[in-house]
Amino acid sequence: MQYPVGPPPHPPMPAVPPPPPGPEATGHFPSAGAAQAVAEAAATAAVAVLLIGPAGAGKTTVARHWADTRRVPTAHVSLDDVREWVRSGFADPQSGWNDHSEAQYRLARRTCGFAARNFLANGISCILDDAVFPDRPVVGLGGWKRHVGPGLLPVVLLPGLEVVLERNAERTGNRRLSDEEVARIHGRMAGWYGSGLPIIDNSQQDVATTARLLDEVVARSLTGR
Repeated sequence: MQYPVGPPPHPPMPAVPPPPPGPEATGHFPSAGAAQAVAEAAATAAVAVLLIGPAGAGKTTVARHWADTRRVPTAHVSLDDVREWVRSGFADPQSGWNDHSEAQYRLARRTCGFAARNFLANGISCILDDAVFPDRPVVGLGGWKRHVGPGLLPVVLLPGLEVVLERNAERTGNRRLSDEEVARIHGRMAGWYGSGLPIIDNSQQDVATTARLLDEVVARSLTGR
């Protein structure tokens, strides 16, 4: 079977049937079967999700589990993994954010976006994860939507500070940050409150439960509820 090598810049997101009209439109309540059909369509649609959150939020773990357990083909693309494809000359953001690290970040984001569009063009869903700051345009949603497409569904994963500090302490290598840096990033992520984006507080939730909550958020987004 031949697959397209280069997908169109922004293939349209697969259409999801709208929810059945409410009683104010028809005078009748939708049947349970109709509501279930809408939920089924949302669960099986090819979608692109961007999971946002601070270091230690569990983005990569949750995204991987969600991709593993969906009923339809789903890929997981982690921006940190793609950035680290650069071995010699890797610009570690922990050493300071500069023109070099920004250029590598932008390159990794374009690469992730191309991969996501390619997956979608072949009917495969995709979940990406990145620490997107609400107050930093260069590392913002605009770039992701340009590279993936306007149908990208951003979801914020934001547990409490004590939780992210504990999880960060379990990390190794250049993915482990200082407590001060984790606290600073977490504080900036609070800017997502009031943004209108769906936010999941997974402080008390295990990975499977958080993935189920993500499923519910995606279904509501697709059905317009």
